[in-house]
Amino acid sequence: MNMKLELIPIPVSDVDRAKAFYVGKLGFVEDVDVRPAEGVRVVQLTPPGSACSIGLGTGMPAYDDRFPGTVKALHLVVADIEKTRDHLLGRGTDVSEIVDVGGGVKFASLSDPDGNTLTLQEMAWRTGEKY
Repeated sequence: MNMKLELIPIPVSDVDRAKAFYVGKLGFVEDVDVRPAEGVRVVQLTPPGSACSIGLGTGMPAYDDRFPGTVKALHLVVADIEKTRDHLLGRGTDVSEIVDVGGGVKFASLSDPDGNTLTLQEMAWRTGEKY
């Protein structure tokens, strides 16, 4: 039985500000930005090369703006953490120094305007089809 993770809701206090960060600073692709009903907005953004997206929005329990900043350590797996970090720094994103934890694993962290945190992760053995 296959199960594919498709969407992770991210609670934010300001959808437009968060969308600007994820698209403008991180380079996520805007898939959807719709208002299907009064008071409801759904924004779906996908990291380049990912099959899983994040969702931002209003008017639905998954996007409860009473809890912005509660998503922690959402991992973005990258092939080359140094190159990715340099690219994000060039786009004006504040990214921590890279930490090599051994075994071919490296991390760097960043956060969105609400304090939801993301972790860049490089795993040396995940290359080619394994990446």
